[in-house]
Amino acid sequence: MDVTELLESASLLVPEEIATENDVTVRDVWDYLAHDEWQIALSLLEELGDGHPLPLSFWEQLAEAAEQLLLERSAAWCHWRCSEIRNGMVRADLTLRPAAEARRRTPIAGHGVLRPMWDIGNLSPAGGASVSIAGLWVEDMPFLEPGGRATVRLVPLTPSHWKHVEAGQRINMHEDRTVAGTAVVLEVCLPAATMPTG
Repeated sequence: MDVTELLESASLLVPEEIATENDVTVRDVWDYLAHDEWQIALSLLEELGDGHPLPLSFWEQLAEAAEQLLLERSAAWCHWRCSEIRNGMVRADLTLRPAAEARRRTPIAGHGVLRPMWDIGNLSPAGGASVSIAGLWVEDMPFLEPGGRATVRLVPLTPSHWKHVEAGQRINMHEDRTVAGTAVVLEVCLPAATMPTG
């Protein structure tokens, strides 16, 4: 499919009653598509999808459209959202340790490149702490400096390890044996396959 077809197809998956905080609806998207304003239409669809749960195919179509438009950051975000639907997502308030107290001396890239280990309370067969890996996306920031604080989104590599994690829980980020940062869980979303269908 070409960009127009992908964006049109994705827009059909957005219920008409959904609106963003700025009262943007799927009708606005159609107006931009009618004038071949693909990048704006893509951006509005991303915004509509960020506020409301939409199916995996919505994000897959947006990712493909973003790739065809050579919009790397949008493509990365749409692929990230696909991962959240498949593996679940944990939002947390993360504070990194200052550079003087931790191994990390450089900023963390904000767009899902880092996949650190997390102490989420699991134990190894020997009774010691067992860490689990999750990708990390920093919300609303291109990177996070050592000592900085931001809301992050985590996508678990092994979702079953994270079933017990809940809002309010403190979890520690590791890049080696030392604690690189501490986060307080704000929200937990289960993978799409395990979400209740009721």
